Amino acid sequence: VVKVCGITNAEDALVACMSGASLIGVIFAEKSKRKVTAEQAKDIVAAVRRFGERDDRVKFEEVAENGSAVTALIAKSRALERASRVPLVVGVFQNHPLDVVRRTVEECGLDMVQLHGSEGMEAANSSNFGVPALRVVDIELGNDGESRSSEDVASGIVGKVTSDPIAILLDTSIKGDKTGGGTGKTFDWGIAEAIQSRGLPVIIAGGLTPGNIDEAVSKIRPFGVDVAGGVEASPGTKDHEKVRNFVGGAMSAAAEAMKGF
Repeated sequence: VVKVCGITNAEDALVACMSGASLIGVIFAEKSKRKVTAEQAKDIVAAVRRFGERDDRVKFEEVAENGSAVTALIAKSRALERASRVPLVVGVFQNHPLDVVRRTVEECGLDMVQLHGSEGMEAANSSNFGVPALRVVDIELGNDGESRSSEDVASGIVGKVTSDPIAILLDTSIKGDKTGGGTGKTFDWGIAEAIQSRGLPVIIAGGLTPGNIDEAVSKIRPFGVDVAGGVEASPGTKDHEKVRNFVGGAMSAAAEAMKGF
C-alpha cells in the first residue's frame, strides 16, 4: 500500500493515482502547511473517483474481530489492501472532535480517515465516522535520558494496539513538539521490523523520499509506506517526477523483496 499525503489539488492527486498510489491523503489538521478546505477536498475526491471509475465510496469487507487485536489488524490490513486496488482518499485529522470528523467525511465524501493526534486507539473505531480509520503511532526522537531498545519500543506498541483501527501507521515525532508528524525525519526502522516480526503489519512514514524508499521497503518489508514532504516542490505542491519515482520505487522494491516467498 502506497500513500501520497498532503495533496492539495486534483492535478497532483491524479499524478499520484496514475503513478500507482493506493491512498491519497488530504490534511485537515489546523497547524499543517498542507491543510485543505472542504472545497479542495471535494475536488480531490471527485478527481480520484473519476480515475477509479466510481461514483461513491468504496465498500470495505466486514472483518470479524474475534481473537487478539493483532489477529484482527492482520485481517483488516488485508481488507484495506483489497479495497485500495482503486485509489482511496484519506482525510487526516488531529485532535478534532469526532463529530466534526464525521461531518467532514460526509461533506467531502472521504473513503477513510487518519487520526494523528492524542485521540486514543479506541477513537479509530469505524463506528465513529462511518468509514475505517488509520491510527498513527508516533515514534519519538530526542534524548530523554532513557535508552530503550527497538525490541522494547516495539513490545510497548504491540501491547497497546486495539482492533479499532483498520491499520497502524508509524510516524516520526520530535520530543517536545506537540504537532506530530511532518518532521521529514526517519525513525529507527528497527522498531518497525520488530513490530512486524510480532505479526502486526504497519505502514511507515517519516523522512521517506525517492532516494531511500528502496532501502526502506527492502529492509522492513512494511505493509505500506506514506510520503508527503519527500515528493514536494514546495509545501502543498507535489513534484510530479518525485511522485512517480517514489511510487515506482516502492512497488519495484516490494516486488523484489517478495521473490522467493
